[in-house]
Amino acid sequence: MNRNVLISGAGIAGPALAYWLGHHGFKPTVVELTPAPRGGGHAVDFRGETHLTVLERMGLLPELRRIQTGGSPIRFVDEKGRTLLHLPAEFAGGAIEVLRGDLAHVLYERSLPHTEYIFGDSITGLTETASGVRADFQRGPSRDFDLVIGADGLHSQVRRLAFGPEEDYVTHLGYYAATWQLPNDLKLGKGSVGHNAPGRLASVGTDPRDPARAGAFFVFAAPELPYDRRDLEQQKRLIDNAFAGLGWEVPRLLASLRQAPDLYFDSISRADVGTWSTGRVCLVGDAACGATIGGMGTGTAVVAAYVLAGELARARGDHRTAFTRYENRLRKYAEGCQAGGDRTGKFLAPGTATGIRLRNVLLSRPSLLKGMLKLGERISTVPLPDFPVDTGRVNR
Repeated sequence: MNRNVLISGAGIAGPALAYWLGHHGFKPTVVELTPAPRGGGHAVDFRGETHLTVLERMGLLPELRRIQTGGSPIRFVDEKGRTLLHLPAEFAGGAIEVLRGDLAHVLYERSLPHTEYIFGDSITGLTETASGVRADFQRGPSRDFDLVIGADGLHSQVRRLAFGPEEDYVTHLGYYAATWQLPNDLKLGKGSVGHNAPGRLASVGTDPRDPARAGAFFVFAAPELPYDRRDLEQQKRLIDNAFAGLGWEVPRLLASLRQAPDLYFDSISRADVGTWSTGRVCLVGDAACGATIGGMGTGTAVVAAYVLAGELARARGDHRTAFTRYENRLRKYAEGCQAGGDRTGKFLAPGTATGIRLRNVLLSRPSLLKGMLKLGERISTVPLPDFPVDTGRVNR
């Protein structure tokens, strides 16, 4: 019946999938490289009927509304701090906005009763047999599973092992993004404020849970850069060099970066995988069809987890049938959402002074903002089947 399922990744897609698999009577195991569930992170949002329907079916809407940030208005300023453009909270916040770490914690807690979690380990090898997949781990002993799901993001280890090297599937879109935490020494109010120079954005916003804390968000244009993804000091130097000489509050923010214990730094890229499954291995979320920022990746991941688990249940564990139905149902939808990420870098950090001015002028028009919000809701909508749940399993 293919009930034992190994999931790589305990971010958003992995725990969401584990939740639904457990409710359909499967036995999910989630392996995660980090030593504990991830906290912190930037705000993520849900928008449109499809996202909210899945959250409602998970019973999460009341809890997410309780911990939501309320959205974050964005203000763009010149070197002297004068406002050039103001975007309302709903522009970035959608219907519900929560911190990524808070969402991950909620999904982890909801999935825990029916899920085995293995933290501080990762998959190093996958060998498919006639009846399953032998998974090798960096630290733990090898184990056999019926199916393996890669829910481990844009830089998926499962995709690399089962499909091929990352460079065959991930395309650099010309920008890099970085976030880190710092004291709110600027005494910012709600929301964020940012300053542009051609090809660069330096911004900072108040932590919605702790007004004494803030989060920096930097974006800069660059060709693909060689760097060690585990070397934070090297990444800090890349950011420092990219923003050297900028005014406004940039020197103060860069000074905070040098002291920051944690840093998120990555290219703005997209993943395009011709077929989301091979044999007994399947991809979900950003591993299959991701975009670093602006591709509605969080909402797509939650929807994809719901559909993949439901199709496996409907096919009674027949992975070939389930994987095909899952991809046929969601590929066009996921690619439509993902396309928004292609424009993110150019929107946040236009490459010329003229481009910055044009963006500010256009987005100052309420009618255009309203149209963009409606377009986002349409793109994020797809018909959802109502998969019956194994109530006997749920109530045990």
